[in-house]
Amino acid sequence: MKQFEKLFPYFLFAGILINANGLINDILEPDGALYATISKHIVLKNDWVNLIGNGSDWLDKPHFHFWISAISFKLFGITPFAYKFPAFVFWLAGTFFTYKLTEEIYDSYTAKIAVIMYTFSLHGILNNFDVRAEPYLTALSIGAIYFFYKTTVSNKWYYLILTAVLAACAVMTKGIFVLLTIGGGFIVYWIISKQWKQFVNYRWWLLLVLILLFITPELYCLYVQFDLHPEKVVFEKTNVSGLKFFFWDSQFGRFFNTGPIRGNGDKTFFLHTTLWAFLPWSILLYVAVFKLIKNRKTETPGIKWIIYGSAILTFILFSLSGFQLPHYIVILFPQFAIISADYLAKIQTERTFKNISVLQTTLLIMALAAICLLAFFSKLANGILVSVISVPLVVVAMLSIKKYGTTKIMTLGASFSFVLFLFLHNFFYPKLMEYQAGMEAGKWLAQQKDSLAPVMFRSFSYSFEFYAPGFIKSIGNFNDLDNFLKTSSNGAIFTSEESLPELTSHGYYYNILKDFPYFHVSMLTGKFLNSHTRASQLERMVLVTVQKRRI
Repeated sequence: MKQFEKLFPYFLFAGILINANGLINDILEPDGALYATISKHIVLKNDWVNLIGNGSDWLDKPHFHFWISAISFKLFGITPFAYKFPAFVFWLAGTFFTYKLTEEIYDSYTAKIAVIMYTFSLHGILNNFDVRAEPYLTALSIGAIYFFYKTTVSNKWYYLILTAVLAACAVMTKGIFVLLTIGGGFIVYWIISKQWKQFVNYRWWLLLVLILLFITPELYCLYVQFDLHPEKVVFEKTNVSGLKFFFWDSQFGRFFNTGPIRGNGDKTFFLHTTLWAFLPWSILLYVAVFKLIKNRKTETPGIKWIIYGSAILTFILFSLSGFQLPHYIVILFPQFAIISADYLAKIQTERTFKNISVLQTTLLIMALAAICLLAFFSKLANGILVSVISVPLVVVAMLSIKKYGTTKIMTLGASFSFVLFLFLHNFFYPKLMEYQAGMEAGKWLAQQKDSLAPVMFRSFSYSFEFYAPGFIKSIGNFNDLDNFLKTSSNGAIFTSEESLPELTSHGYYYNILKDFPYFHVSMLTGKFLNSHTRASQLERMVLVTVQKRRI
């Protein structure tokens, strides 16, 4: 215990460092680049009410994290770093709230273990590279839970107001379902402990009123953009209410699979998703849950039901939903870390410590083997250099702590994520992103001295829309292309190489400025990763200037 507490600052520094490392990389398509373009549009048009994505009115997500990204663009310029940085700051806040909440309900030792688990969780680190809404949502929800708890044990009104503010911001990030994550654990705890008076406590009804009051900026924007304009075509329909979508279709519509955005929900999806997403701690989490169920008659969790209830209710909601994506589960990583840390902090026998250490050692060796094989197989990184850096780090991690205990387990687990993402962030992703053609074309265009007006023709790319300078038009037919050429004789058109013969057949001259290899890098395949077959998997995208042939 003392050894881990002494080393805790070093663990924490390493965890923050490997998460911050993702800030140096470019923005991955599709979702990250789409969200960045929506925020870019806010800044370029100075329009903080209407969200525009895919070239039209966009209703899928609320405004909050787009507003924060847009503010960052205002401060630092429209860059990948400016898009990712505020999400990283929120992630840091989530780390702080995870520690404070665990310290309040458990103890400082358990809190330190939970923080390191949260910091080094696989999909958590991935979310600081491929930024969506989750870093914001996770920090806001765990922060709201913390202040909600402080409100229950204190008569200080500012805790109630802070709970309402953070909960409202969470709702304006993802929707009203997050109130279940924030308040569900308290409801479960009140029921189990038979605190029936809490259900008529005026403070909690006031809290709901304050949350509703604080989300009025979102409601106003939705009303202005959609409800006042029934003629707008959204989800291939007119008369679409933004308020109805916010309160019903975006939440219950996805749950019941009756809304405009649907999926094929699998009841076991998040069971196996958590198994890899919460690595290297997922087996610990499953064992901890099993122990809780096994010992339910002999242990009385009490106030800990705030954590358990929040995790259980949200996990069930996600599992029963008709629409599921892996990154949804990240919102529960603070709760997962706390539950796992509580189990680890209670271990007394050396045999259990040894078994867990063997498991963590196996995961670490598997990670080392995977990155070395991937480096040599794909040739997207220098395999020898990767091995020279990674192998000594793994050996040191395995041999530095002799005694079986918490410190050894945390060292092995943290090393798993550190070695893995040291490779991904600094070797693999930078080379992989070279095949994100829209990004490369946008960067190239931004570096040219000639002021070329960017436009996309029959090839939509979020990354081109973000990285190319200015506001980017999208053209889908030749009539619109003719109109564009009439108003802009100096346009750079981003399109696929396959479209070039069609341009010729419709009476256009074109001049290729530069071509770019393209692959959908967020959906990797074996043939693409294989350096010998990669070329056959690539498409070619081009930047061209176009002129209409005179008759």
